[in-house]
Amino acid sequence: MGYDTVLYEVDGHVATITMNRPEVANAQNSALLDDLDAAFDAADADDDVRVVILAGAGKHFSSGHDLKSLVGGEPDAWRAMRETAEGKLRHEQVMYFDRCVKIRDFRKPTIAAVQGSCVAAGLMLACMCDLIVAADDAVFQNPVLRMTGAAVELLVEPWELGIRKAKEFLWTGDKLDAQEAWRLGLVNRVVPTGELTARTRELADRVALVPPQTAQIVKDSLNHTADLMGQRQSWKYHFMVHQWMSNTETALSALEQRKQKGSMKEVFAEHEGDPPKP
Repeated sequence: MGYDTVLYEVDGHVATITMNRPEVANAQNSALLDDLDAAFDAADADDDVRVVILAGAGKHFSSGHDLKSLVGGEPDAWRAMRETAEGKLRHEQVMYFDRCVKIRDFRKPTIAAVQGSCVAAGLMLACMCDLIVAADDAVFQNPVLRMTGAAVELLVEPWELGIRKAKEFLWTGDKLDAQEAWRLGLVNRVVPTGELTARTRELADRVALVPPQTAQIVKDSLNHTADLMGQRQSWKYHFMVHQWMSNTETALSALEQRKQKGSMKEVFAEHEGDPPKP
């Protein structure tokens, strides 16, 4: 099977899905999200696959949403839909919220292999995986509040960092290096950058030793525990807050400025320093 923006490989009991837009630090446009969804469906349908690794090609895991595509590069149907508040909600419900939750609820264990920049929606995507292995050069950040947005569609930070640290992380836009991310419990392991692929595969092979039905039932039970603690409902609440914020005068004015600039390089330089270089 072929995809335009991801690589899909099955080796033994492990499928590896690799985001393959290194020229834009694996920024997530509609084509990438469509391919990710299809690749996860393929892994789900393959009974030989017991574990899925989600990775990013190049130096960075993902720089988040492809903001340039959102202000002019998306397919006509999506672009037209986003012209209204109702359409924007529908687009983000389908492409971001539903597809992220689908990965979170994926019946087989998933592992994110993160290197370089893991920013905003990149962090949201990584946190949908059951485990995260970080290279020692990995950097985690969500600077969206500075860009007038209410973080991203799913507010993962309280669940990954705790309430107090999440407030600091989001309000300051500060970066977390791999060791600090491990200390806070955001990632499971930190490994040398050059060993990320091999070490993630070693972990996947160990997880794959668990019988598939056992792994699925225990994952479901653990996710159910998070749901009883309010995770799913808190995500739904934040998604609507995010929609409200994105339609305020503050956010719409910022969006218009981005359209006029035409390049997201200036936006990143203004709000969070130089963008990641592929």
